[in-house]
Formats: sequence, structure tokens, C-alpha cells
Amino acid sequence: MLTPVPSKPHTSLGRVLEDLGDVLLEPVAVGRTTRKQLGGVVIHDPHDESDIPGGAVVLGVGVREQDEVVRLLHDVGARGAAALVVRSPVTPAPELRRAAESSGVALLGLARGASWAQLAAMLRTLLAEEDVGEVSPQTLGGMPSGDLFALANAIAALIDAPVTIEDRNNRILAFSGRQDEADPSRVETILGRQVPERFARGLERDGVFEKLYRDHAPVYVDPQRYDDSAIALPRVALAVRAGDEVLGSIWAAVREPLSDERTQALIDAAKLVALHLLRLRAGADVERRLRADLVSTALEGGSGAPEAIARLGLLGQPSIVLAMGLLGAPDPEDDLRLVADRQRVADALAMHLSAVQPRSAVALVGDVAYGILPMPGGQADCQERSVRVASTFLERTGRRAAAAIGIGPLALDASGLHASRDGADRALRVLLTNGGAKRVATAEDVHVDALMLELADLAAARGDVATGPVARLLAYDAQHQSQLVHTLRCWLDAFGDIGAASASAYVHPNTFRYRLRRLAEVGEIDLDDAGERFAAMLQLRLLPRDARTGPPGAED
Repeated sequence: MLTPVPSKPHTSLGRVLEDLGDVLLEPVAVGRTTRKQLGGVVIHDPHDESDIPGGAVVLGVGVREQDEVVRLLHDVGARGAAALVVRSPVTPAPELRRAAESSGVALLGLARGASWAQLAAMLRTLLAEEDVGEVSPQTLGGMPSGDLFALANAIAALIDAPVTIEDRNNRILAFSGRQDEADPSRVETILGRQVPERFARGLERDGVFEKLYRDHAPVYVDPQRYDDSAIALPRVALAVRAGDEVLGSIWAAVREPLSDERTQALIDAAKLVALHLLRLRAGADVERRLRADLVSTALEGGSGAPEAIARLGLLGQPSIVLAMGLLGAPDPEDDLRLVADRQRVADALAMHLSAVQPRSAVALVGDVAYGILPMPGGQADCQERSVRVASTFLERTGRRAAAAIGIGPLALDASGLHASRDGADRALRVLLTNGGAKRVATAEDVHVDALMLELADLAAARGDVATGPVARLLAYDAQHQSQLVHTLRCWLDAFGDIGAASASAYVHPNTFRYRLRRLAEVGEIDLDDAGERFAAMLQLRLLPRDARTGPPGAED
């Protein structure tokens, strides 16, 4: 029996403005809406009717004109949104203020230089709707467990300096207020959610990271060592440890070295940060496993599927299943890296789908990351919409992700979800077999290719081998190091066009004609007979890949 997942109280708009307002967000027309409880993040798409959960923060990407902002305020307000974010600068015209007040939606501006992806990630950090543990949030050091932003603000107050909390890869996990008191480099770090590469290289060159991770005392970084006008203030950094493991670091932008009292306060605070990071990691691992179990149960379509679908918030939602796998042969000597790559890409897909449709569910099940994407609205264009979502994700992640996504048919209920998963699996297998020539496909797109793979599985399971003309050609190629099988394949693929077939075989058309006559003699095949051509084509498709062609460059 699946037990209910407890939830914690939603974060208020005022809390978001307090934590992100110095650098990322500018209140344009807020009024009395700061106490509103927020319930998700949605990217506005004028060509898609996505659901908007109650209390959502809507990201108005590309929305600039005042009339468009006014219309969008009323639209998302009628659908229960709490805030709309558009790119700054935004002039707080009377029309905008009236629209924000009448719609009950706060209007915010996203700072120049900040990315929408970064804002979405930061908001989700603050708006996490589920927590592992008791209904009332557990506390560590008097603060809710895992609340790194509150912790960063507390540390900043203790040492009287704006701080950031970073992971081992110099990515920003949280930051305090008062960042406007720091220098341009700190602002650039927060806007990019990552320490600038030129600064990180300088720190590494000077041995700062080595000293930071070796010593248990704060490290003082003199900005004069770096020829960069953006770095005006010194930094004091301290590693965050759990035993011998370094979890991350705390960085404070200071005007002078810390006093003994503040140094000790920073050291004590690092221990508390370690507890919060460990709690976050443990909670994320447990929640990830729980979500994977729910998604897996929902996709299996058994007796537990309806309850799992309900707990994922997808009951009654028409949905499509996406199956994502990594391209390329796995390296058995690098299993840990492969597992990490799969989880990293699965997490990225989860973020992308939740931005498109907040009720999406993603989990890594075995080697495949499955996404359940709700499809509200009309069903006519659902396949086209799902392909667009998958393609956009792969375009953003680039070739470094080396992934392919298969898409199943639309599912209207639990049994349909299982069928959609099967379709997505078949489409993904075709994409992976073809080595990434195409990276997104629906089950309908590759139906015949999927059938051929399944037929090849059946032939392999029964131990079937080539017979008739193809068997004779294979034997001849093996004995004479020729390419008659390859010649036949090129001719069949080109529908008998000698010019195209010879070009694909990289030989002169006259040479190709000679080989074609030779293979007809050796294989005892009548190339004018449609039945014999089909039988040969089918066997060539079912042969193992390494048996389909002769050695490159071989001659008869």
C-alpha cells in the first residue's frame, strides 16, 4: 500500500522577493499580494494551453509590449496565477498597475543578464512542494531543514557581509541579501548561478581551492592578485565538510579580514550548513526513489497504477509518455560516470517538462528516463506538441547530452499509459539502434522499423540463419573477400537505380553492373522477381549488422 506523501506549506511571494529581489527580481506592481502562497512555476507559451496551478509564478518569456503584458495579467489572473515575471526594464505605467491590482497578479521584472532557466531553477528551489519527513518542517539550528536561503541570510547577519553557499563545482546553491553591497563579480556570479570561469581559473592557479579543501580555517582571497576590475572586494571562503567529505563552501564578500569572533561564527555556521546539505541530499535521494517507484508503478499498468497516477497528480489527465536514453555504447569500466550522466540528464528533463507542464512526472527507471507529460486541450496536435517539447529539450542540452527520446501515443487512462510507455520504448530502441541519426521520434514514425527489430529478435531467439540466395552470397563473400552482399543491399536500397546504387557503393557504374550480374549468378537470384527481391531485402534487414556487408574496399 502506498502511503501519502506529506507536503510543507508553500512559500509566499514576499519570501521570494526577499531572497531573490536584490539581484534577480524587481517588484513592478506588487500591491498587497506579497502574502500569497505560491504553488509552481509555468513558462508562458502563447501557442499552448498549458495548465496553470493555483498560485503559480508565470514566466512571460518574450512578452515586452505593455498591451501584451496587460492582457497576460488578466489572463493568468483568471486562471489562478499569483505573479507574472517579464524582462526588465519595465516602466510601472498606470495601466500596468491597474491591471495588476484588478487581476490580483503581482508584476515582477527579471534583471538584465539573468537567464529564465536560472530564475526557474531558483524559484523551484524555494517552491519545493514536497518534503521528506514530518508534515511540519524539521528544524536544524532553529531554521527549517534545507532552507539554504534563510541560512545564508543568517550567516550574512553574523559576519556582516553578503555570502553565497556553493557546491563543489562552484555553482550557487543559495545567497543572502545585501548583494548590492558586493562587487560586479559577485553580481555576475549570482546572475550566472556559477562562479565566472576566469575567476575560477585564477583561484585554481593560485592554489586557493587546494588550500580551501585542505585546511579547516577560512581562506582570505586578496582581489589585487587578480587583474579584473569586476573583483573589487576581498573574499573569505570556508569549506563545508561532513567528516572527510567536502560538500561545498561558503564565500563572503568582505572589506577587510574577519575578526576572531566573526571567523569563529563562520566556522560554526559551516557545521550547520553541512547538516542542511546532508539533509537536502538525503531527502532528495529518498524523494527521487519514491518518485521513481510511483512513475514505474503508473507505467506498468497493474492494479497499483491508478493510485500511483493519483499521487502523481495525473488522474484524469490525458498524457503522453516520453522515453529518453543515452546514445553510444556504454563503457563497462566507467559505470559510475554512466549512472551519473543518466541521472543528470533525467534531472534536466524533469526541469524542462515541469516548466512546460507543471504536473509532469519524470523518473529514471533502469537505463531509461521516463517522462509523463500531461496533454490538456485538444488531442489533434498532441503528437506534434510532444515532439516540439522533446526537440527543444535536446536542442538546449546540445550534443553533450548525447540522448534520444522516443514518444508514445496519447493515453487517456491508466491502461493507455502502459501502452504509451510501450510505444515510447519501441521508438527509443529504433533511435538508439540507428546511432543518433535522428534523436526524436514517435512510435508512429518508426512503426515499421520497430517491427523489424522485433522480428530480428524472434529470428535470433529461434537461431534462424540466412538461407537461399543471401546465404550463398554470404558464403562467397567470406571465401573470396568480395562485396556481393553489399552490392545487393545498395541496389535494393536504391530501387534498382544503378547511378545511385554505384555512388553509395563508391564504385563506377560499369563496375557495379558487373558485380550485379555476378551476384545474380552466384546467388542464383532472379532480380526481376518481386518475391525474390522482397525475400532478400527482408533477410538483409534481419541479419546482424556485421554480417550485412563485406570488408570495405574488397574486390571480386
